[in-house]
Amino acid sequence: MAALGWLTPRRRPATARSVLAGEAAAEAAQKSALPAGTEELRTTPEEAGEPAFPVAGDTRAAAFFDLDNTVMQGAAIFHFGRGLYKRKFFQRRELTRFAWQQAWFRLAGVEDPEHMQDARDSALSIVKGHRVSELMSIGEEIYDEYMADRIWPGTRALAQAHLDAGQKVWLVTAAPVETATIIARRLGLTGALGTVAESVDGVYTGRLVGEPLHGPAKAEAVRALAAAEGLDLERCAAYSDSHNDIPMLSLVGHPYAINPDSKLRKHARSLDWRLRDYRTGRKAAKVGIPAAAGVGALAGGTAAAVALHRRRR
Repeated sequence: MAALGWLTPRRRPATARSVLAGEAAAEAAQKSALPAGTEELRTTPEEAGEPAFPVAGDTRAAAFFDLDNTVMQGAAIFHFGRGLYKRKFFQRRELTRFAWQQAWFRLAGVEDPEHMQDARDSALSIVKGHRVSELMSIGEEIYDEYMADRIWPGTRALAQAHLDAGQKVWLVTAAPVETATIIARRLGLTGALGTVAESVDGVYTGRLVGEPLHGPAKAEAVRALAAAEGLDLERCAAYSDSHNDIPMLSLVGHPYAINPDSKLRKHARSLDWRLRDYRTGRKAAKVGIPAAAGVGALAGGTAAAVALHRRRR
């Protein structure tokens, strides 16, 4: 676990679980990072039809990209849940249970600790006892089936601009670190920060390390990774569509709002942050709400459960 000596008086208040989740995500990301020059997919700004934001070569800078509705259309965990359900990984009664939990969370728009804890516990019970390698293999298949064609070319071009400038590029998401790492590798990015679940001898225990990588926990993960990598956050960039990621966006010197929701759009404009919208007709990024009555709801629940990090008790 990373040392806490790098904490400064400027950091925003965070719970111990957020710090733990962030540090665990940073540790897992470093272990699974790709070496430079191993890109599997390259999309130029010209191919995307949009000029990239200017990126200067800077060895102490990196870029951090939110995943859902920023890099990928829709939610990665929704697509992952579709794949798991297709493979009969869980029963319909579990789907119904998660549908209610996820619908409540999305429609209420608040994170009630007791309710979210129940949702996380239910999700973790599904993968408890399954091998990490099994979920890794399934994740590779699901990426090809549901995710590969849903990458926003414009955002992909922005990530490539950072890579071409010699910078590292990381996904930062509440999705399972296993899923996030697969997507990062397929896109030729450096690696991913995601929700970390505990495993012993390659088998899931049914417990999280900290909490899901969401909101303040994302900022903690970026902070921990920057400290480990020797990055200057004032020289780094971050991209997101959601107001929930304002803590992460505020942490860096170059924040960008991509396909922003209304709250982030308002916040970004008030601070003169750069904005870019790749959605047709600027549709609101609410694709998860209708899905809450179906398979996507379970996918939201499983975000806390499936992870690559092999952590011993």
